[in-house]
Amino acid sequence: MTASVQETGRGAGQPRFAVFPSRRPGSVGPGMSGAALLVTLGACLPIGFIVWVAIQSGWPLVSALVFRPRVGELLVNTFLLVAFTLPLCILFSVGLAWITERSNLPGARIWSWLVVAPLAIPAFVHSYAWVSFIPSLNGLFAAVLVSTLAYVPFLYLPVAATLRRLDPSLEEAAASLGHAPLAVFIKVVVPQLRLAICGGGLLVALHLLAEFGLYVMVRFDTFTTAIVAQFQSAYNGPAANMLAGVLALCCFTFLGLEILLRGRERYARVGSGVARSLPAAPLRVWTAPALTLCAGWVALAVGVPIVTLFGWLLHGGTSVWNAGEIAPAVFETLLFAGVGAVLATLSALPIAWLSIRAPGPVQRMIEGLNYVVGSLPGVVVALALVTITVRIAMPLYQTVVTVLLAYVLLFLPRAIVSLRASLAQAPVELEQAAASLGRSPLNALWTVTVRLAAPGAAAGMALVALGIVNELTATQMLAPNGARTLATAFWAHSSELDYAAAAPYALLMIILSLPLTGLLHAQTKRRAGS
Repeated sequence: MTASVQETGRGAGQPRFAVFPSRRPGSVGPGMSGAALLVTLGACLPIGFIVWVAIQSGWPLVSALVFRPRVGELLVNTFLLVAFTLPLCILFSVGLAWITERSNLPGARIWSWLVVAPLAIPAFVHSYAWVSFIPSLNGLFAAVLVSTLAYVPFLYLPVAATLRRLDPSLEEAAASLGHAPLAVFIKVVVPQLRLAICGGGLLVALHLLAEFGLYVMVRFDTFTTAIVAQFQSAYNGPAANMLAGVLALCCFTFLGLEILLRGRERYARVGSGVARSLPAAPLRVWTAPALTLCAGWVALAVGVPIVTLFGWLLHGGTSVWNAGEIAPAVFETLLFAGVGAVLATLSALPIAWLSIRAPGPVQRMIEGLNYVVGSLPGVVVALALVTITVRIAMPLYQTVVTVLLAYVLLFLPRAIVSLRASLAQAPVELEQAAASLGRSPLNALWTVTVRLAAPGAAAGMALVALGIVNELTATQMLAPNGARTLATAFWAHSSELDYAAAAPYALLMIILSLPLTGLLHAQTKRRAGS
């Protein structure tokens, strides 16, 4: 198909305009829609598995397994864990974000990075450090303490980014009406942080439900620890499946609560003018307490894990650096992370493309389903894949294929978010121009749009890869016999209380996770316009 030139001028000297053919890059839509639907159906396997097991088990067995004291105990533990941890995370994240973003705190930029640094330390490494530092630390208090230290950055990042881009005129207007600074913060600033707090709070709550290693080490029972214990003792019995179903319902409950709490209010600048920020608030006599808070936080969330880790490395000496075990673990971790990141990004491409190029109710539903499934804990996804492979595709049980499929299901939302942002910045007119020059729609998409979206795709791949590096539960349940990643090797040694031998694996996971911390910190600053 060739481009045609149409005369649009009516008189002499009138300009001529080249009009592109009517074919649009949307002609790849049917193929993209089919691919997106196929990916989404695959992503819905865990939910379908839960429903299918419930139907197969029958109501008498389901009710006997669900309505029993053990499930009640786990629900109480879950409620207490979230009820104590989430308010603490909100309190610390908002306080630290205001101090580092809005005040004249000395070295605020350095402190803001250090507050995010705990993200580079896997949650189960946090608990490993604290339990080896204080062996008697266990139970609810220990779970809340370590969870708060590990997960505050998930709330700090969106809150800090929101504080950076708030319209200062609202605060100035409130101050001009005689409101004190604290009243202005509570009545004007906090309501504008609601979306960030709800989104970050949801992320923290889902991590609390999904985490396994942290709570095993502090001897605190959750649904995830109970499911893994049940799976290991009775293989794949109905009890583990029903616990997974209750855990999935808890996840969906938190998703629904987040939607209700965030409301429909939006705070955005509508009038004319240029974006600006408020001058840094002077701390004066509060400078020392603010520095103490930041230093204390960093000491507990970063200092204790790092000091404890190096203490065990010094205690173990050179003998713990067993190259014959460490090198294969590093290789398999990087291999899983690299291949899993590529597969997740390719799977996310049709979904992200549809959400940008052909938005509509069906496309939004397809995208939303992937986000919902991506919120499920790794243990639920792993249990679903174990059941499916054992009953339907036995040759795939405990193979690399199953592990990679689990990674795609778990981390697909990360790839979708990154690709969406990049595809939105790739002009559709360039696809149209490539199509007008005779390229097929798929070729135009690949050679033009995908190349322009490459930076976002690379960022998404990095996020997925580093998520895979720290993934423990699904890898533990699905990996082939003999396969060891850094996470599973660390867990094998720490479970045997050989903390010195586990230390090198923990250190390597932190080193591989540091780029993720820097990437997330840089992205939030860039999106906030700073």
